[in-house]
Amino acid sequence: MTTVTIAAITLQWPAISFARLSGGPSDNQVCDPLADYYLGMEDYPRAIRQHQIVIERHHDEALAYYHLGFAYGMIGDHQRELDDYQKAIALGLNNWELFLNLGLAYMEAGRLDSARAVLRMAALMAPSQPQSHYNLALVYERQGMLEKAEQEMLLSLRLDPNQNDARNELGVIYAEEGDYERAHREWADLAASNPSYTPSRANLAILKRVEQGEIKGPPRLRGFAQAQ
Repeated sequence: MTTVTIAAITLQWPAISFARLSGGPSDNQVCDPLADYYLGMEDYPRAIRQHQIVIERHHDEALAYYHLGFAYGMIGDHQRELDDYQKAIALGLNNWELFLNLGLAYMEAGRLDSARAVLRMAALMAPSQPQSHYNLALVYERQGMLEKAEQEMLLSLRLDPNQNDARNELGVIYAEEGDYERAHREWADLAASNPSYTPSRANLAILKRVEQGEIKGPPRLRGFAQAQ
């Protein structure tokens, strides 16, 4: 799990997305403490209602739109999530994590071209943050741009080598490129160093069947196990 911080409130965010939510003095705006308290407590319906009250009083509160969009995303309303992120950007909020979360929302909606453009922006805004590179690599992989996917995943791992999902996804990219030797090495190393991480072991078993000819078809259709 990845730690997510809103002011003094700590949340937990699934490792598959590496998304974070932040905002505060660096954005020259401060969101309503009660609204963010509910967000920090993962009480998303109350967080939504309270952020809506903030916006009714302050129509130009970009940070409130950002946090409102995040809350909508956490209850699965990704269209409202997208709308509110875009409002926050239109109001001038320039935050790499906002662009990261917008990119993830586009990914969830299957709008991969938009996700790629936004995640590239997030990576440019904060090049030392591994999350943007990881998720940009996922978009490239889904679109079949495997060389770029490999480059971004390797960059993410250089920034933070302790990413099980990124190591596993790198193996998937290698396998899809047809480089089974590197895929096997990546998954075997991951399985040895993290025995409880199941996708690496599953992929080693799938790769063995592929190499033995039991599973045929284009590499991208062979069903390698991805992030947990």
